[in-house]
Amino acid sequence: MALSREAERVRHEFNRELISRLRDAGEHLPPPERDEFGAFFARFADSKIVLLGESTHGTSEFYQARATITRHLIERHGFNVVAVEADWPDAAAIDRHVRQLPAAPDAELPFQRFPTWMWRNVEVREFANYLHVHNQASAPDKRVEFRGLDVYSLGRSIAAVIDYLEKVDPERVRAARQRYGCLTPWQSDPAAYGAAVLAGRDDCENAVAEQLRELLEKRLADGAGEGEAFFNATQNARIVRAAERYYRIMYRGSTESWNLRDRHMFDTLQYVMQRRGCGAKAVVWAHNSHVGNASATAMGWTGEFNIGELVRNAHGEDAALIGFGTDRGTVAAASDWGGAMEIKSVRPAREDSYEYLFRHTGVARSLTDLRPGTRRSLREALTGPRLERAIGVVYRPETELFSHYFEAALPDQFDAMVWFEETHAVTPLEAPVSGAAADTYPFGL
Repeated sequence: MALSREAERVRHEFNRELISRLRDAGEHLPPPERDEFGAFFARFADSKIVLLGESTHGTSEFYQARATITRHLIERHGFNVVAVEADWPDAAAIDRHVRQLPAAPDAELPFQRFPTWMWRNVEVREFANYLHVHNQASAPDKRVEFRGLDVYSLGRSIAAVIDYLEKVDPERVRAARQRYGCLTPWQSDPAAYGAAVLAGRDDCENAVAEQLRELLEKRLADGAGEGEAFFNATQNARIVRAAERYYRIMYRGSTESWNLRDRHMFDTLQYVMQRRGCGAKAVVWAHNSHVGNASATAMGWTGEFNIGELVRNAHGEDAALIGFGTDRGTVAAASDWGGAMEIKSVRPAREDSYEYLFRHTGVARSLTDLRPGTRRSLREALTGPRLERAIGVVYRPETELFSHYFEAALPDQFDAMVWFEETHAVTPLEAPVSGAAADTYPFGL
């Protein structure tokens, strides 16, 4: 028992020293809606890619902060791509709005599937409106893009490829319909496709790969493919191929499907930046679990990688990986996958977590620069590993340790950490009115 008390005393002293160092290192931030907030991030402006995280998918302050940082990087430092953890077709609707491109005829309003509040909220609408106004002063080829990186839009991406071919190459539509017809029974429930393949049914891998190959070869043969319509169709064909693989392998284990998804998101980011040219500079909005370097977390130690790790390996010091954390407050989340959104209370962080250390600094908002070459002793002391919290679109406080904590070495995971002591849930938009007027597109309000 004496040894246990002594170990507890040593741990308490170590934590107290760490908290003191964090308090000294943390730069006090103004509220995230103020322009001065963004200026603190000018130190990352020489990067080609700045990845901005979030420790939950439903926190208003994280969206506000990312919007303010992104505005600063756009206006002062020439960033011209915003890429988000959202489906390509949904983001494409926002992209057409912000770049003043023609809206797709009979297009569905975006962000209709679970979790609608993640992107269909007041904070995102305000940022999209900002991009729309900002882009009005720029030539069409200089306007800031808004792109989606995710892989879940199987049915809508199939429809987008067919729609493109009907307009530009009707002779090839029949072949495309036949190839994608293999996936038609599964479009409303793609997860069932993987179960069917596992049960011995033929898969659709060759058919969807052939459709993408034909699109790319057609571009080479015709010398076409520079326009937005072709790029959009090609990316949707890539999504169909990736989604087919994702749902085919998801029952083999979480590691393989996670890696495929993050590889697809990284590749999509690369395609977008390549198309933009040598002047491309991108800001990525995604969860901490995607933007931090996975090799410094329990994810990486069990074989998973993510966008952050792939970007770091590909771009080195030309990338900045910035995490966001909070201690307590409220969050928009569901109790189960596919469930209704609730406003849930976030529990104060566990004593053995990084969030606990930040809370006890007593600083309401801070930026802690963790890059190599800055505060070496702090980096070494924080390396851990120690618990870190992650809340996605599902939050289960009753099983929080098992459901929402993982081990990480924070200074190797992120280049900087943005801290909010207390945060609040995003403000979801009301469900769109059926047949919303064209001038309310893309949010239908």
